[in-house]
Amino acid sequence: MTGNVQSFALTRPAHVKGAHLIVSDLGRVSSFYQHIIGLRVLERNSSGEILGVAGQPLLTLSTGNNVAAAPRNAAGLFHTAFLVPNRQELAHWLAHAAHNNVRLDGASDHLVSEAIYLSDPEGNGIEIYRDRTSEEWTYHHDGTVEMATERLNLQALYELASKEKWGGMADGTAVGHIHLQVGDLPEADAFYRDVLGLKVMARYPGARFFATGGYHHHIAANIWNSRGAGVRQGNMTGLSDYSIVFNEKEALDRALTALDRQEIAATKTAEGWSLKDPWGIGLTLAA
Repeated sequence: MTGNVQSFALTRPAHVKGAHLIVSDLGRVSSFYQHIIGLRVLERNSSGEILGVAGQPLLTLSTGNNVAAAPRNAAGLFHTAFLVPNRQELAHWLAHAAHNNVRLDGASDHLVSEAIYLSDPEGNGIEIYRDRTSEEWTYHHDGTVEMATERLNLQALYELASKEKWGGMADGTAVGHIHLQVGDLPEADAFYRDVLGLKVMARYPGARFFATGGYHHHIAANIWNSRGAGVRQGNMTGLSDYSIVFNEKEALDRALTALDRQEIAATKTAEGWSLKDPWGIGLTLAA
């Protein structure tokens, strides 16, 4: 069951693979993701680090001399969502956070998942979550999925935690989704749905949830803090770019055809096709 819960997000026609943040204080932020979130450094260079779990890269951190703090209402990251393999791992992480006096921003039961929210030292949002099985979700006749924001009983979850010492994120942890701040929802629909080919899976006031293959969301976009936001500046802290991996060649081909038709520039790189969304957030479409 554990493998199925996690693999559902990652075995869809497309899924998010990882995020790249620009930070001011590399040492401080990296230490947080290692000791509090539970990632390990996989690679270091002069300007940054790649962190992940069991050799799988999930998060790239970079810095530079002219980095400027992004305003709160800028387009960019709302949160990076780390998907753990099961409820026991979520409980174990919660106990670790409690024992280290980690300040949480919230905790919710979304019907499809259980999620805990916090922020890194530079204000980048983080979600730690576990999925219920897709068989437990309620799908509507139009293919969208029932989601809500209900209170998560943290005490009950904490009581499930293993008494063993926490040793970092469990093997199989992944970036299950990424949630963005954008300037306009119809423009988000036009890009993520109409160009990249993701389906709108749920609508909240001020937010959209996009996915492939019946997942609840691989990418979310909201205007709660960022209504009307323009294109990001290149030296801003926060989300520089992220990757979408296409498990089905046909889905990637359709996205590339749509990009070409819309005359949206995409550059072929060793990793895939690199482009920017309407707010200057970079993304790579990879096979």
